[in-house]
Amino acid sequence: MPPKRKSPAAVGSPRKTRSMAAGKQREEAPAKKEAGAPAPEQKKGRKRAKKDEAEVAENNSDAVARDGKRIVVEACTQCRQFKIRATKVKEDLESAVPGVSVVINPEKPRRGCLEIREQGGEVFISLLNMPRPFTAMKKLDMDEVIKDIANKIC
Repeated sequence: MPPKRKSPAAVGSPRKTRSMAAGKQREEAPAKKEAGAPAPEQKKGRKRAKKDEAEVAENNSDAVARDGKRIVVEACTQCRQFKIRATKVKEDLESAVPGVSVVINPEKPRRGCLEIREQGGEVFISLLNMPRPFTAMKKLDMDEVIKDIANKIC
């Protein structure tokens, strides 16, 4: 017959059970804040900071859009290749055409989509519902596409 277990409290072992730890938590729980008291300023987390930066960037791009043209690049987020091409279009168009602002995904993008368009106007290129491995997008010569768009904008 196996020997009887000794209780952890009697032996003084360092082992803590959930029930023992829960008893301490109840005692140390902080009091609830009053409803009328102002909340202290919280540190911004990574996601919160990104949202704030996106809002500032959007406000800045609105000011630029009033003066010049605004190009919208809608690039799917399921594959890194879309992002690479979208950033290439943004950098090259902004350097080639003065006074143009390029925005990548101002709204949630469609799946398997790469579309470059003028805001509220002409669609320059539209590749929709591309299945993997996105051969139509990979066959594109992005330098030629960017040159054509730059010529149409000017």
